[in-house]
Amino acid sequence: MKQFLITIAGVFVGLALFFVGVPLLLIAWVSAGARPTPVADHSVLVLDLRSGLTDQPAQNPLLALSGKTASVLGVEQTLRAAARDDRVGGLLVRLPEGGLAPASADELRLAFKRFRAAGKPILAHGQGLYADNMALSTYELAAATGDIWLQPASSFQATGLSRQDIFFKGFFDKHGVQPDYQQRYEYKTAVNPFLYNDYTPAHREEELSWMGSVYDVALADVAADRGLAVARLKSLIEGGPYAAVAAQANGLVDHLGQVKEAENAILARAGAGAKLVDFDDYAARADRAPTLPGSRPTVAVISVEGNIVTGRAGRGPGPLGGGSAIHSDDVQKAFQAAIDDSDVKAIVFRISSPGGSDTASEQILSAVRAAKAAGKPVVVSMGTYAASGGYWIASQASEIVSEPTTLTGSIGVFGGKFALGQALSKFGVDMRGVKVGGDWADAFSPQAPMNATQRAAFSAWMDGIYDGFVERVAQGRRLPEARVREIAKGRVWTGAQGLGLGLVDRLGGFYDAVDEAKRLAGITGAAHLRDFNAQPSPLEALRRMFSGASDGVRIASALAGLAADPTARAFTGAVDEIRLRAEGATVLAPRLVR
Repeated sequence: MKQFLITIAGVFVGLALFFVGVPLLLIAWVSAGARPTPVADHSVLVLDLRSGLTDQPAQNPLLALSGKTASVLGVEQTLRAAARDDRVGGLLVRLPEGGLAPASADELRLAFKRFRAAGKPILAHGQGLYADNMALSTYELAAATGDIWLQPASSFQATGLSRQDIFFKGFFDKHGVQPDYQQRYEYKTAVNPFLYNDYTPAHREEELSWMGSVYDVALADVAADRGLAVARLKSLIEGGPYAAVAAQANGLVDHLGQVKEAENAILARAGAGAKLVDFDDYAARADRAPTLPGSRPTVAVISVEGNIVTGRAGRGPGPLGGGSAIHSDDVQKAFQAAIDDSDVKAIVFRISSPGGSDTASEQILSAVRAAKAAGKPVVVSMGTYAASGGYWIASQASEIVSEPTTLTGSIGVFGGKFALGQALSKFGVDMRGVKVGGDWADAFSPQAPMNATQRAAFSAWMDGIYDGFVERVAQGRRLPEARVREIAKGRVWTGAQGLGLGLVDRLGGFYDAVDEAKRLAGITGAAHLRDFNAQPSPLEALRRMFSGASDGVRIASALAGLAADPTARAFTGAVDEIRLRAEGATVLAPRLVR
């Protein structure tokens, strides 16, 4: 009966996705191909950042249809089109009440300044800036507009940066959970909350270092854009929080007013008869130069975002293969397509990733090397993160361009397991195991910590991954291996810090990377930018999803059986926790946690 119900449920879900998802996709594609409504003269684009920002446009077709989240690259590309569009008379930015990723603020700040350089005004309106770790980055972006409005009776609470970590060692000790992890080295701190009950000296040093760098960049940018001395701005920022009236009196914002008043102000600046136009609506109609094979040299753009994993998209859990991830097979395929295209003279590789599998990272790095060997320079553009595995795949590019506040480096590795046998025994659950073969066969059993022989073998494995990472960085960055070991040890750096260390070549955004790619390829005039998508098309994603439906039913059946197993439930919770932590800057060796 259980199997029957599972099968029926699988069929129902598949049919629902087919009859709902596919029509939605078809409607979207037909709509995209329809004749767009003309854009009126003196249009003011309304960019609402309150729903959050990804680094790159959504590749999951159902997420793309929702249109709920903007992307940094999508906004930047649309603003470039709007800057040369005579019908666009200005931009109104709705600021989030919390923070933006610092590197996102860096990138959009450059885009805003280019838009203003084209003679088009920008106005930013906020309903307050409230206590948030990265609210200062939101203020940095607002300052680039040149006209900051704050809603009356709101607050200005962007007073610095803070971070909190929860340490579980005391809890684990009390309940008998034994974290059995190794790190390479002391700055590879993703599992520190499981091993300690406070920051280690290295952990504290690393956090304060990158946070201080982000803070300094934000202060310098705001001071330049607001015409203030850095020392004066620092004193004002750290003297907060402020009520809106006090923020205006201290020169932190320009005007107080409701959003309707801000709209009227930017419309008046845009010209007679100006109208507000939703930014996403304009983006769908924006006039972009077509890509015509053979007409001009082409710069391929390969964009990746998320954790780095092996395989292909559309094979994981979820309606279309899981959330944001970088699938090594898809990225390699995208690089090969760019290599095989005779029009492509160079490649810009946009990376926003905190890390992932070392084997998947190595597969992607091999594709980067293949492109270079084919005579096509590869320039990396770093987004929010390019750390750990994200740096691994960047390390041997022809050139690396980073935002000042990109989090990068983290050249290191960690891995291990939770031993849960002692904890479960307190609840009357006895975990036992059997094995055949060598001593390593049960090294990742959650029953008990590794024995001395297993731990020695595991340590050698960790050393091999770390040494390989260091070797690749030394080769790619043309640095002595001893120097790389000095600055590695798992430490996270910002792009501004990485520039001085030789981990990046220059600071800048996506279009700075495009300029570098053109220079390296010897392109002196205009060049096409053409996306070589590292993710499958919507139709391909759907095909992969349905081709794996029978596998999904079998997996669901197995999971249903495990759901009644208390050992499985306890262990699954522990694995979920370490996977959440793994979304920080890490390189995970494959199958280290089971």
